[in-house]
Amino acid sequence: MNLYALLQDRLENGKPVKVGVIGAGKFGSMFLNQVPTTPGLEVAAIADLDPERARAACLSVGWTEDLIGATDFLESGEALCGRDDIEVIVEATGHPGAGIRHALTAIENGKHIVMVNVEADVLAGPALARRAKAAGVVYSMAYGDQPALVSEMVDWARATGFKVSAAGKGTKYLPAYHSVTPQDVWTHYGLTPEEAKAAGMNPQMFNSFLDGTKSAIEMAAIANACDLAVPDDGLLFPPCGVDDLAQVLKPVSAGGLLQSSGTVEVVSSLERDGRPVFRDLRWGVYVVIEAPNDYAAACFKQYGLKTDDSGRFASMYKPFHLIGLELGMSVLSAALRGEPTGQTRAFNGDAVAVAKRDLQAGETLDGEGGTTVWGKLMPAARSVAVGALPIGLAHGVTLSANVAKGDVVRQSDVQLDGTSEAVLVRRESEATVVPPHR
Repeated sequence: MNLYALLQDRLENGKPVKVGVIGAGKFGSMFLNQVPTTPGLEVAAIADLDPERARAACLSVGWTEDLIGATDFLESGEALCGRDDIEVIVEATGHPGAGIRHALTAIENGKHIVMVNVEADVLAGPALARRAKAAGVVYSMAYGDQPALVSEMVDWARATGFKVSAAGKGTKYLPAYHSVTPQDVWTHYGLTPEEAKAAGMNPQMFNSFLDGTKSAIEMAAIANACDLAVPDDGLLFPPCGVDDLAQVLKPVSAGGLLQSSGTVEVVSSLERDGRPVFRDLRWGVYVVIEAPNDYAAACFKQYGLKTDDSGRFASMYKPFHLIGLELGMSVLSAALRGEPTGQTRAFNGDAVAVAKRDLQAGETLDGEGGTTVWGKLMPAARSVAVGALPIGLAHGVTLSANVAKGDVVRQSDVQLDGTSEAVLVRRESEATVVPPHR
């Protein structure tokens, strides 16, 4: 709780924390918005495939012309990672392959890396985290995004002596959403295509939030960072409001829905018939804890926690998250404390491609949020054992076999380039999977 004081010490000593940002989209722009009001934090350079778009993003968030003029704008993220005047790299492209390349380059150049790019982290986080540790640099989740916020809550629970029953987030979900495509996504957001386009909203990106893919990716990241379990057959998405978290998100053996304690799960803000859930957690995150004894359970009641009927399970939640506006926490934690705000520590969960419709050999998959596949959460040990295709490798690859609607796409069903960097680092991560106990 002293990051700001540490930052001011650096500033007084003439050593501000200098950052390089790769990707000036929504998340990156939200972070850039906060930089001018954080004394001691400076962005030395921004890399984007369209530098003019990055300049425009800076203008849109209120940067002065002088500040823009003092910042370098590049096309190459790799070139940015090699700069001597940068201490921390923020990778916010959202592209798995690019994220892996930038992370490796940052690590090779001795830079801390904050991975906003959770897609890259879930695809190859175990290998990237190991390489960063060997190089003596920080590899971190992005604070403000839900995986880092949940990791913080889980750490709080364990550090204070509680057992974690469940952890995760809320979202808007119905089973039919798994089949939604970018062509019809805006009807579910209450927008016309014209309104969405005018707002600069990417239909494929927003569809990944709706069709379950983003939830699978984020829960895999949380499971891997917090060493939590993953449901055997994917997320349940139970309709659940904040008052009922402790009642619903506990093991079946205790009257809940979870197959075991210590599991990630996402709760829906909609009942299955489409009615809104009372006091939903659509924008927030949660952790459900279990009292270790009767005394702690009594304290739950005395201090007003929402508990299950037994009084032994209780929930803590944060109703909102501010994504890029909060990213400074990760940047400063890496630079000033040498600590990540969440980091892959195991390979428990994977996000794999599932056919949205009957797919034919010769078709090209269009990846996360597209028309062909959605991402499903799966235990990593099972994913590796069956050769499932990670959603992070499901963009721009051609099918060599037919895949029925609802089936998991396997790596043997597509024409993968086994020599690509993303595939090689993925293989390195797969080698870390611990086989399930027999």
